[in-house]
Amino acid sequence: MRILWTLPYLPWPTTSGSKTRQYHLLRQLAERGHRITLLVQSKVPLGDAARAALEPLLERLIVLPRRPLHSPLNLLASPIIDYPMRAIIHGLAPCLRHQFEQLLDEPWDVIQIEHSYSFQPFEKALQARGLPYMLSEHTIESVMGAACQDRLPLWLRPLNAFDRWRYRRWEQRVLRQPNEVVAVSAHDAELIGQISGRPVNVVVNGVDCDYYQDVRPALHSQRLLFVGNFEYGANLEAIEWALEEILPQVWMSNPAVRLAIAGHALPSSWKLHWNDPRIEWIGYRPDLRELQRRSALFFAPLRYAGGSKVKILEAMAAGLPVITTSKGVSGLAVNNGEHYLGSDEGGQLALQINQLLNQPWRMCQLGESGRQFARQRHDWSVAAQQLENVHMRLTQQAPASSTAVGGVLVGRSAK
Repeated sequence: MRILWTLPYLPWPTTSGSKTRQYHLLRQLAERGHRITLLVQSKVPLGDAARAALEPLLERLIVLPRRPLHSPLNLLASPIIDYPMRAIIHGLAPCLRHQFEQLLDEPWDVIQIEHSYSFQPFEKALQARGLPYMLSEHTIESVMGAACQDRLPLWLRPLNAFDRWRYRRWEQRVLRQPNEVVAVSAHDAELIGQISGRPVNVVVNGVDCDYYQDVRPALHSQRLLFVGNFEYGANLEAIEWALEEILPQVWMSNPAVRLAIAGHALPSSWKLHWNDPRIEWIGYRPDLRELQRRSALFFAPLRYAGGSKVKILEAMAAGLPVITTSKGVSGLAVNNGEHYLGSDEGGQLALQINQLLNQPWRMCQLGESGRQFARQRHDWSVAAQQLENVHMRLTQQAPASSTAVGGVLVGRSAK
């Protein structure tokens, strides 16, 4: 198939779960013979490493610059235009809109839009052409805004709440228009279905199981591992909760436990605030396997989250036993006590860590159960097949007719 695929970021390097998802789905579909044109609006220029990673997978790679976050246009548009801030930052982009309109003159089997916040430059052209297309939503953005609410100064919190309200209206506008909508978990699909008023497809997040299959954790190392992108408030809050409340309780019983913290955009101020040699500040590592081999278990005390967690799946694929919260495994069909250990209470998480570190046999059991789950349910080949199924349904739909719904033009396929 000829696929026109749009993204609001470069999917390399894979510094976040969304970028990891995009890169591996592109790789899987390219290996299956699909011809993909990737249209990207990026806040960073296309570098040699990203070009080398992406161009072999694609028929064409088109990268346009996104205006800076602090552009005057973003600030001026916010009080005037009834879009949420994230849609403003990624929208109002005439060069991107023009490029997309030119590409629509070509014949496509599939048009695939990623993220509702990136939709604005494409909306009018898609409505005017009446072409079938799909949109993937990686998380419920109006819900995710709550993760940073408590981190904001008091004077900013009403503005954040107002922007979340605007995003709920944006979701109602955008998610009703595509012919097919994709979520990353059954839970998210249910929530999106309530907004869109139609069934929503699931294309799971995944992991390259072959890549991690030879990892054997160091079960006697007393080292916990956390991996996350610290541009996201949920990961910042998780580490602060761990270091302020959970790890002190762990250290009361076992002062030898260490925590390795890895990921993109690690705040430099943390090293000064938590000056403890038992905390290892790793930062971003493109290859996690050596860290996984040196760790005893994966610890993810997430209290805010959406979708399903690539970081959790990578740990499971590597055979690391996982201790997390209900939010940490949201979107994953796993059982507490079988595939992972978990609690939403800090004291209980500390107790689980101390008990599990003293039970190597139980760590092996959990690690192998998690590894089997990841391979059977979440290998990227599984996700790619699910995405191909959505593409097949899309190709069977006739060009859409435009119908007004609540003042919004909604493309509906002819049945």
